[in-house]
Amino acid sequence: MSHIERTLIVFKPHAVMRGIVGEILTRFEKVGLKIVGSKMLQPSIEHFHHHYEEIGKMITRRGEDKFNTALGMMQEGPVLAFVLEGIEAAALVKKMVGPTEPKSAAPGTIRGDYSLLSFAYADTAGSDVYNVIHCSGDSAEAALEVSHWFSESELFDYETAHEQFRKPKKDKK
Repeated sequence: MSHIERTLIVFKPHAVMRGIVGEILTRFEKVGLKIVGSKMLQPSIEHFHHHYEEIGKMITRRGEDKFNTALGMMQEGPVLAFVLEGIEAAALVKKMVGPTEPKSAAPGTIRGDYSLLSFAYADTAGSDVYNVIHCSGDSAEAALEVSHWFSESELFDYETAHEQFRKPKKDKK
């Protein structure tokens, strides 16, 4: 069994509009994750419904109102979607991103460093928590999300400079 896997991250419109995508993306590259797919898009309601309900079961777990609030926030502007590859990538990214509620996210996590709202405040204000980024919950969810957001032709298999230099050199004779 290979420990190398792919996972999805989506920079939400608020992250794109704040201009913090590059700064956050660098954090994933610094831990050794490789970008194998990327694109900017403004998905349809149907795309988000499949993502949030068919895969993530958001309506089932949290209700139609929460889904509609999240949908409204996700349609405020374009998103940037990336597929990252690496050793146990889904778990690593989830750890780096932190919990969904920004208030609960520890300093040093992406949501802890770049988000500030709580569920209670968002509920009172009738808004979403603006937690800047989506990441897959686990390896199984990552596989479903990657195939929903990207076609095989949009994903690339290549060696990074680090991977090329780690290969053992062959003796010249």
